[in-house]
Amino acid sequence: MTPPTTTAGALSVAAAGLLASGAAGAETGIDSWINQTVQPATDLISAVVFYAVPVMGVQVPLVVAWLVAAALFFTLYLNFLNVRGFKHALRLVRGDYSKASDPGEVTHFQALATAVSGTVGIGNIGGVAVAISAGGPGATFWMIVAGLLGMSTKFVECALGTMYRRENPDGSVSGGPMYYLERGLSDRGRPGLGRAVGKFYALGIVVGCLGIGNMFQSNQAYLQFVTVSGGSDSFFADKGWLFGLLLGAVVGLVIIGGIKSIARVTSKIVPFMAVLYSVGALVMIAMNYQALPFAFNAIWTGAFSPEGVTGGAIGVMIIGFQRAVFSNEAGIGSAPIAHSAVQTREPITEGYVSLLEPFIDTVVICTLTALVIITTFYFDPSFNEGLDGVAMTSAAFERNIGWSPYLVAVAGLLFAFSTMIAWAYYGLKGWTYLVGENALAANAFKLFFCLVVAVGSSIQLGAVLDFSDALVFLICVPNIFGLYLLAPVVRGELRRYNRRVKNGIG
Repeated sequence: MTPPTTTAGALSVAAAGLLASGAAGAETGIDSWINQTVQPATDLISAVVFYAVPVMGVQVPLVVAWLVAAALFFTLYLNFLNVRGFKHALRLVRGDYSKASDPGEVTHFQALATAVSGTVGIGNIGGVAVAISAGGPGATFWMIVAGLLGMSTKFVECALGTMYRRENPDGSVSGGPMYYLERGLSDRGRPGLGRAVGKFYALGIVVGCLGIGNMFQSNQAYLQFVTVSGGSDSFFADKGWLFGLLLGAVVGLVIIGGIKSIARVTSKIVPFMAVLYSVGALVMIAMNYQALPFAFNAIWTGAFSPEGVTGGAIGVMIIGFQRAVFSNEAGIGSAPIAHSAVQTREPITEGYVSLLEPFIDTVVICTLTALVIITTFYFDPSFNEGLDGVAMTSAAFERNIGWSPYLVAVAGLLFAFSTMIAWAYYGLKGWTYLVGENALAANAFKLFFCLVVAVGSSIQLGAVLDFSDALVFLICVPNIFGLYLLAPVVRGELRRYNRRVKNGIG
């Protein structure tokens, strides 16, 4: 079916075309030169990071297999703590064991909100649609499975991030994979290797934050803003640079105050945007209630006996797993940077809290998106013809309520903004690990990050974005190695902590 040209759902398509035409016109300028310069390095690192091997006729990216295998291992190693620890995680977020006098900068809830803001993004709206287009409804089942398994990986890395964090003289804290990789290897007699791996990870998160956590997000924020402000008739339709400058200024106002300022904003915006989108999705699903039996049957049968998908069930599984690991970032190591700022004397508590992150991101929000799309297929199997990504999700919402794509666009704008402020902190901590903890270096990075926001909204640096994305997934390799190495430390501390809680010492 040809997408309508006068409805809100078509605005995403129109805005996307606007950006594409603008980019085409600019490709004779500096962005073209940058893309051509970076492209060889991008091709090389992408070929290494996303190298795929054929399995039953399906190309399986090794990085996806690496992340999923780790998630399965940690789930078994910790005896399904992702299920057993869920109730305790909720109690911690509620503040049952919190003390204001504990070292750290933010509460358990604020740390969780910051980490969730870094993972809940455009992929929860558009990426799910892509996965269903490629793998059918069955991809949803494997996406949920991978999300549940990823909770275990998040537990290990966020517990380690808090356990090995560094408390600075001014009361602030710094943590993340660079710190536990350095100290973990040092404790095992390899201090030189630990520092080298820590610096490699820090460099990767700095470069990655400018792409996946900045330029891509600002570009998508611009797209969504144009959508809700009139499409091709919007004042900002040909003024991406102006939107970028304004967005960069707003981002700067938030990140200039550090993690405490970021946490205050995310603790308000994350619940709002998650509830806004989830309620909207639930309304759509309720209006499509007749299609729910069809949807659940399509998800179950499609997961194990799909039709028309290369590789059959294996192909669907890979697509679902890939969407989940790209969405919740379990094993990438970004979330521990935020979680390590928590106020606690018990590092294991933040491991518990982090269990909720993939659950919210993948099991809840991605699944709701999938159900909206799949139930829409029941009424109109061809509604997605010519559509993909966010436009496909918008069309699914629009079938019931004509103005609902505006809700999708607003949610997308908020998702992009919240991701930027969280990744600004991730990049900052990588930067200060490399150059040292000092105000001048920190403020210089924040200013540069805000300037890159403006760049991302105004020009198309595809090669740079691809390079940064590949680098983010490359650094999961040393991170996962570190998690395997330090898993016994986490399990030992987990047992001691659980005994203390059982004895009433929380």
